[in-house]
Amino acid sequence: MTDSAAVVKLEDAIAPTEDVQADITDEGEALELHKKTFADFGVSAPICEALAGEGITHPFPIQALTLPVALKGNDIIGQAKTGTGKTLGFGIPALETIKGPGEDGYDALLNPGKPQALIILPTRELAKQVARDLKVAASKRSVRITQIYGGVAFDPQLKALEKGTDLVVGTPGRLIDLMKHGKLTLSGVKVVVLDEADEMLDLGFLPDVETLLARTPSGRHTMLFSATMPGEVIALARRYMSHPTHIRAQDPADQHATVNSVKQVIYRCHSMNKLEVVARILQAKGRGLCIIFTRTKRTAARLADDLAERGFASAALHGDLGQGAREQAMRAFRNGKVDVLVATDVAARGIDVDDVTHVINYQCPEDEKIYLHRIGRTGRAGASGTAITFVDWDDVPRWKLISKALNLGVDEPLETYHTSPHLYTDLDIAPEATGRLPRSQRTRAGLKAEKVEDLGETGPRSRRSGRRRRSRTSVSSSSQAGSGKSGGRRRRRRNRSRSRRQGS
Repeated sequence: MTDSAAVVKLEDAIAPTEDVQADITDEGEALELHKKTFADFGVSAPICEALAGEGITHPFPIQALTLPVALKGNDIIGQAKTGTGKTLGFGIPALETIKGPGEDGYDALLNPGKPQALIILPTRELAKQVARDLKVAASKRSVRITQIYGGVAFDPQLKALEKGTDLVVGTPGRLIDLMKHGKLTLSGVKVVVLDEADEMLDLGFLPDVETLLARTPSGRHTMLFSATMPGEVIALARRYMSHPTHIRAQDPADQHATVNSVKQVIYRCHSMNKLEVVARILQAKGRGLCIIFTRTKRTAARLADDLAERGFASAALHGDLGQGAREQAMRAFRNGKVDVLVATDVAARGIDVDDVTHVINYQCPEDEKIYLHRIGRTGRAGASGTAITFVDWDDVPRWKLISKALNLGVDEPLETYHTSPHLYTDLDIAPEATGRLPRSQRTRAGLKAEKVEDLGETGPRSRRSGRRRRSRTSVSSSSQAGSGKSGGRRRRRRNRSRSRRQGS
């Protein structure tokens, strides 16, 4: 390994949280707890049977720590990263608390058919993933689970609520919309879960979360999960939780024989040469699924197109895509029809795929938190992984802060081009690799092989904003094309006068 690379365990790079001291950690007792089955924790037979049907019988550490506390109805602050298995840690207690149609106690509910549990998450993809996992756990019961998120038509979600639901999984924006229109009633909610609270803070959702919490009964059972605990999240917990138990868990791989480590390679790379370097990295020996992170939607779309033109099975995932296109890209990636997913940070927050071997930070992340989130997409479930980060010349000061915060010891990334010999030796790339994938290796079906579902979505934002931009450009051009600037101003005045006369 050259000086340009560093290998660290992700768990070692996460500093302890000073503001919230854990009442329970995953050291010691958890090593024995996670050997128990879900039935040993008192989980009901239908849920145990449903999980066993999927080969799930023993809880992960975060689940083993959470279940004894949560099943008693105690509030919980759980500090755990994405991918540690916390969904069942909060999902099982929520399912155990609520009743489905035909089950004992359902008819005695205050508002039968209205939500009894509410799970709030920051992104659509994460909401879909959590709902999918909970439907598996509840498959032997009559509990109805409804997904509520934006980017798709209101009607199917309205019909689901009108038909009756017991547990709602959703994102803050659409939940607020439905609540304000009187379609979502939260007065019967017994359990509230806030998952990825720090991400909701980053996305500006905390005010919406507080609005939702204010509409739920004060005696509800509240569980909050977050990878980090910034001050705003702690303040939220203090306002809306009652004597919560703090639980902190590390990655489940720490509790098993396999050591979960990610090889981190950092290069100072020129923006004009990044595509050539990426094309070589994607031909590394043993490379499986790969996620490439960008900071902007435009870069994600352009890079995915450029790689596809070079023969790679690539797809883009960003906020300007409609929900149908986003789900098409994720299905194609999970099903192996594409093996390169180019994504922005926000769009990628719901990605949970175990067999990602490589992560490429095409653009340097903003801070160490985003860096950890990105490279945490690989090296999951005890597997090894490789994370490559490109640092532009202008990004060197930012990278130094990230390196210092995580004790990586790579303050000066090695200058690297597609012709640099160390690129090939660092990442096990064949010297004869070029900027295009050989036709003999183009074996993936590609994005077009995955159908786009008609979700009745509200439409890609990029198309709407594109029309607005073209409209403004044409007006500006026509104005300037008049008899000088004064002629343009006179024309605009006449248009405004005409509009006022028409409106009167």
